[in-house]
Order: sequence, then structure tokens, then C-alpha cells
Amino acid sequence: MKRIGYVVAAGLLLSLPAAAHSPQQPPHQAYSEGDLKLESGEVIRDFSISYVTHGQLNDKKSNAILMVTAISGNHHRLDFLIGPGKALDTDKYFVVCTDAIANGLSTSPSNSKAQPRMQFPKFTIRDMVQSQYRLMKEKLGIDHVVAVVGPSMGGMQVLQWGVSYPDYMDALVAMVPLAKTPAWTVAVLEASRKAIMNDAAWKDGNYEAPPEKGIRLWRDVLSLLSARTPDMYSAQFKNGMDVLPWMESQETALIKAFDANDWIYQTWAYERHDVGTTPGFNGDTAKALASIKAKTLILTGTKDLLNPEFEPIEAGKNIAGAKVMTISPGSVTGHAAAGGAIPADVEFLNRETGAFLDSAKKKD
Repeated sequence: MKRIGYVVAAGLLLSLPAAAHSPQQPPHQAYSEGDLKLESGEVIRDFSISYVTHGQLNDKKSNAILMVTAISGNHHRLDFLIGPGKALDTDKYFVVCTDAIANGLSTSPSNSKAQPRMQFPKFTIRDMVQSQYRLMKEKLGIDHVVAVVGPSMGGMQVLQWGVSYPDYMDALVAMVPLAKTPAWTVAVLEASRKAIMNDAAWKDGNYEAPPEKGIRLWRDVLSLLSARTPDMYSAQFKNGMDVLPWMESQETALIKAFDANDWIYQTWAYERHDVGTTPGFNGDTAKALASIKAKTLILTGTKDLLNPEFEPIEAGKNIAGAKVMTISPGSVTGHAAAGGAIPADVEFLNRETGAFLDSAKKKD
């Protein structure tokens, strides 16, 4: 194992609310889609999708890349890949970074006036994809993209994009994804929800202040256990007891920046996901994956304890010509491999993603 000889930042683990925008960053934008009809038949009323863009769209509108985000994350989630000379090179590409339903920026339980808190309807990963498709087509007028790129729940959306809209992109880059959520991941998400919902301060979703005890336990279950690995802790803490004050500091950092209901709703979408339940595939996950036409890169993390690597590796076998790679082979950073805070992983992701996109992009 390559040695992780530095303190790993908390923000790498899944994805956390981003810091406030600085004047140098692209401005937030929003597209109001009206009532967003969900595949359940329900609607999210007055739905608005949040996004930012980097780079310039060319005259042919042929250089766009769509970025989709991880659970609880936002359009900053892959900033470490975006910019001149990086994988999502803004001198070449127009990068559209979207915010998923219920991430607190797009319409969510935490900000909906029409359907606040637990009145919000349940949605799916495919509903997220549909909201993004409408943004790209209706607002931006983009009929085809170079690639769809995303980590974790974003990787799940990436593969769903390939199934739902197989002719819309040249390439797919799915980092630590799932095509069908396995029982292990469902168990982890259920534990994280119970941590919050069993806190009396949650008040059936009607809390006046963040349910602090539940959020602290959620942070432990998700970010500090399933999104890291034992190897990372061994490298970071020579004395095992030193982990306890560190854990407390990581918990405290999230209490005011995290909305419990938004998390709960996104976990419901996450755990029920299966590309095989896309209309037309009758629950056949392998058949759905085989329908993907885009060149596909799947990137996995060694000992991923949230999205176990066996699932995306197996999924890749059903996608014609798919390239499946382990992020930074020799290191053991699990789900955090796609988090953006480990220099070796960041370098690997920029190098391999950039080379893959260069090889996959069709000539204008």
C-alpha cells in the first residue's frame, strides 16, 4: 500500500456543502422547469435546477461536458478536475455543473415553498437525469455532449444517462458508481437515516434547529466509516485513541451546513436505484447496461465501503468496450478515492480522465 502520510481532509469523503462563492467563481444560475413530473406520477411543483458553467460553448455547441454531483454534494464536487490543463479543460470544453434534486440548491425539501420538508415527493435517480436533460435541451439548447461525468451518486446518474439517452453523449466517466444498489449499501444508508430520524430533535422532519445528535452519528456512519478505509486511519493515527477528538471536530463542522431532510430524500433515491428498471428493460440490469452506446470509463476505489467495487466492476462487463480502472492502484482509499483531497488520486483522475476524453471525443 502506498503510504498516506498526511491528514486527510474531511471534505473528501462523500461531498459536503461548498464554501460560499467567491467573486472569481462562476455565478450560480437557475432554470425554472415548472412542475417536474416524476416517474412515480407525482410532481415536484415549481421545480428549479441550479447549475454553474465553466469555459465557453463553441458556435457548433459541440464541446459541452455535463457534470453531475454526489449525494449531498453540489456543483463544486469536481472542481479539482475543472480548469485549464485539467481533465475537464476549460480551454477546450464548456462544462455544465449541475445540482441534483434535494441537494439544497436545486429544489429540495429544505427550500421548497410548495412542498416543504416531508411533504416533498420521493424521486429517483432517473428523475434527476430527466431534470438535467431538460436543462441541457430547453435552457442551453445543447443536443449532444462530449461526456457526462460524475462521482458516487453522480456516477450512478452517469450510467443512467447512458441508458436513458444513449445517443446524447460520446463518453461516460463514472467514478465509484453503482448500476444497481447492492444490499450492503442499502444497509449503510438505512443506518445513516436511522441515526437522524431516531433523534428526538428531528421531530418527524419538523425540526427548528439541526438534530445535532443524529447528524453527529450520521457523520460517523457515512463519512468517517463507510467513505474511508481502515488503511487510511492506520496511516493517519499512530495512537488509535487520537481518532476520537478528530471525529468530534469533523462532526461539529457539518452540523450547521447540513440539512437532514435533504439527505434522507437523496438516500431514498440512492438505495432504490437500478438501471434495469428503466422503462423497456423489465428489471434486467445487464440488458440495460448493454444498451449503452457511449465509450465508458468506470473508476473504482480499492476497499470502497460505500459503493463496493465488485458492483461497478461487474457492471462494466455488460457495457461494450467499457474501460474499468482502479483509482491509484496500490493505494487503499476506498470511496474517498474520488473525493478530491488525496493528491495521488487527484493526479490519477486528471490524467486518466483527460486522456480518455481526448480519445473518446468525436471530431467536429
